[in-house]
Amino acid sequence: IAYFLCCCHFPPAFEKPWREIPWGDLKYVQHYKPSKGSVKHLRVMLYGPVGSGKSSFINSVSSILRGRMAIPAAVSAATSEISFTTKYETHKIEREDGFYPLVFNDIMGLEDGTNTGVQTEDIKLAMMGHVMDTYLFNSKSPLSSGCLGYNKNPSADDRCHILVCVISANTAETKPSVLQKMKTVREAARDLGIPQVCILTHIDEACGITESNLKNVYHSKYIKRKVSFCHSTVGFPMNCIFPVKNYSEEHRLDNDIDSLILDALQSIINFGDDFIKKL
Repeated sequence: IAYFLCCCHFPPAFEKPWREIPWGDLKYVQHYKPSKGSVKHLRVMLYGPVGSGKSSFINSVSSILRGRMAIPAAVSAATSEISFTTKYETHKIEREDGFYPLVFNDIMGLEDGTNTGVQTEDIKLAMMGHVMDTYLFNSKSPLSSGCLGYNKNPSADDRCHILVCVISANTAETKPSVLQKMKTVREAARDLGIPQVCILTHIDEACGITESNLKNVYHSKYIKRKVSFCHSTVGFPMNCIFPVKNYSEEHRLDNDIDSLILDALQSIINFGDDFIKKL
């Protein structure tokens, strides 16, 4: 449907790109160190609707930084309305001298309806560092103090330093109940002072001109409308929304895929490090 809308109902492309980015810049991420010495790593927490590509984004970042295909986060190849990720998992990325000073937390997806998917209260607790690694989410009830998996005394490293919402550009609509959950999470992060960005995935599947050449992403009128939707409906500033393509069928790295993800990652690091400075 998205492809048809992009190619048939609307003129598909702007003559000039609506955003300029550097195509291919890995050095910034390679040289990053948290600005506060007491913080060992920047913690990036991802949330979003089921099937939006949270785990795939983690795998894509890991592949780029390691220089080869890597799949630290388990993903499902089948389309489903039920989250494939069920645990709170921390993913580190290896490099020659140990690990990169940033970690990614994958959580259960937001599902339509009540008592389904991850509880928004669990996301709030995770942002504050109260959820232990490998905690198994319970869709019926949130984690509480005294329960197994609750971290009573989180350190600065345990806290979320930047919250990343992942939304698919290839989804016709987001259910009202899921949008409300996203709003609740955004407001909780705001109250905690945690910076937020949005990653717009599946841009190749959503638009024909982007599928044919990924460098057309910022010429695409359809992708621009999806970015505007995330801005108006979910509430993200336009310059905090980053269209990307995750690695899926590829078995080798691609410079254009890398460039879009690294552009998003640079802003994630910048905003997250600004938060670390305040701790």
